[in-house]
Amino acid sequence: MNTSDGWRSRRVPEARGRAGAPIDYAKVGRSSVRRRVRGMTHNEAVAALEEAELHAHMDRRDEAAADDGGRRAAELAEWQRLVQLLAATGGPYDPDADVVVQEELADRAEELARLGGAGRLDRSVPSQAGDEAARDLLDDNRDYRAAKVDAWLARALADQSGHYADPAARAAAVGSLPVPVRARAALLAALARTGAPVDGDLEFVGRLAQADPAATNALAAWLDNAAAVKGGAA
Repeated sequence: MNTSDGWRSRRVPEARGRAGAPIDYAKVGRSSVRRRVRGMTHNEAVAALEEAELHAHMDRRDEAAADDGGRRAAELAEWQRLVQLLAATGGPYDPDADVVVQEELADRAEELARLGGAGRLDRSVPSQAGDEAARDLLDDNRDYRAAKVDAWLARALADQSGHYADPAARAAAVGSLPVPVRARAALLAALARTGAPVDGDLEFVGRLAQADPAATNALAAWLDNAAAVKGGAA
């Protein structure tokens, strides 16, 4: 069942990203609400909460829809929190003024930076909803470890692992990740589809994407086209 807020009911508690790490659907739900509420007034948030409560009530009659890994419950709880917040401020909602969001963001940014600096930010660390904003915070602070986070995010996007296993998260990344990071992911994914070994760092991919994202994307498209032609000829 599709809802007007873009959420699709489904059984997901066993869903995992391609790297094997479980997806935190509660966090995905909170992130979805925070994207939607941006710019809303208190009255608009109340209306959105009522709509979400209606859909949750309807889903309770569907056993498969109710088994959603905790996403719907997390969405409702976040709508309720934000309605209370906007009751005090009036709106429009600004995540930069939301203490809860900013504390979570700072904690996640520090976690990623620490792992990156220690050389432990690899495929064993699943990407999460909101990591793009954590990356931006490191970049704003001119943290040298932001480059490690960029490489890790590009790999996760190429692998469609962690929260990027969700097509909606991948679509949202187009507007939230820098062009060089997206170009790096595109080339990594294209190289993987050729059957070439891409388990190493492949630093040259990052350098190319940073120097000329358009050329990097063109190379990725060329590799995909070449692979398609070869497959058709076979």
